[in-house]
Amino acid sequence: MNTILMIIVTFFAGMGAGLGTGFAGMSAAAVISPMLITFLGMDPYMAVGIALSSDVLASAVSAYTYGKNKNLDVKNGLIMMVSVLAFTVVGSYVSSLVPSTTMGNFSVFMTFLLGIKFIVKPVMTTKEAMEKVSPKKRAVQSLICGVMIGFICGFIGAGGGMMMLLILTSVLGYELKTAVGTSVFIMTFTAFTGAVSHFAIGGMPNIAVWILCIVFTLLWARIAAVFANKATPKTLNRATGVILVVLGIVVMAFSILN
Repeated sequence: MNTILMIIVTFFAGMGAGLGTGFAGMSAAAVISPMLITFLGMDPYMAVGIALSSDVLASAVSAYTYGKNKNLDVKNGLIMMVSVLAFTVVGSYVSSLVPSTTMGNFSVFMTFLLGIKFIVKPVMTTKEAMEKVSPKKRAVQSLICGVMIGFICGFIGAGGGMMMLLILTSVLGYELKTAVGTSVFIMTFTAFTGAVSHFAIGGMPNIAVWILCIVFTLLWARIAAVFANKATPKTLNRATGVILVVLGIVVMAFSILN
C-alpha cells in the first residue's frame, strides 16, 4: 500500500468523519468506509470496523465537550443506549451475512436528506420546550427507537448516528445541541460495540490505516464540537446542514467511482 496515498486518504476521511461527528453526531462510517474502499481497496466489512473504532474516541471527546456545556441528556441517553447496544451486535452479525454492496447506500442518501432538512427547516426547539415532554413517554420512545437505531448502526454503521439525530430532534423533541451531545454520548458505546463485533468476526484491520483514521477523526471532531457549542442555534443548523449535504454528495460520488 502506498504510504503517501494512505496518509492523504485517511486525513481527508478523518476530517470528514470528525466534522460530521462533532457537528451532527453522525457515525464515521458514512465517510471513512467509502473512502477506504474506493481509494485503498479495503474490504467493505473491515472498512466499517475501522470507521466504527475511529468513532469511539471522537464521540467520547465530543460528548465530553457537549456535556461540559450542559448540552447532554445522560438519563434518557442511557435508556436509549441499552437497547441500541443490544441490537448493534445483532446488526453487525447480520451485516456479515449479506453482500457488501448492499451496505451503506441507505445511510449515504439519508445523510444528504438530513442535511437539506437542517438548512430548509432548522431545529429551533428550546430546552424549556424539551422539559414539557412527559418523562415516561420519552423513556418508552427512547427504548423502542433504540432497538431500530442499534440494528441499523451495527448493520451499516453510518445509519445509526443519522437515525439517532433525526429521532432525537423530530420524535423526542430535543433542541439541536442537546440532540447532538446525546447522540455522540450514545455513539461512543455503540461504536465500540460495533467495532469489537466487526473485528471479532472479520479479524484485525491494517494497523497503520486504523491508527491514522482514529487520530485524524479525533482531531477534527474536537475542533467541530468546540465550535458547535459556541455557535447560535441558527448558525449550528446551517453549519450542520451544509456539512451533511457536502458529505452526502462526496460519499455518493465515491460510491459511483467504486
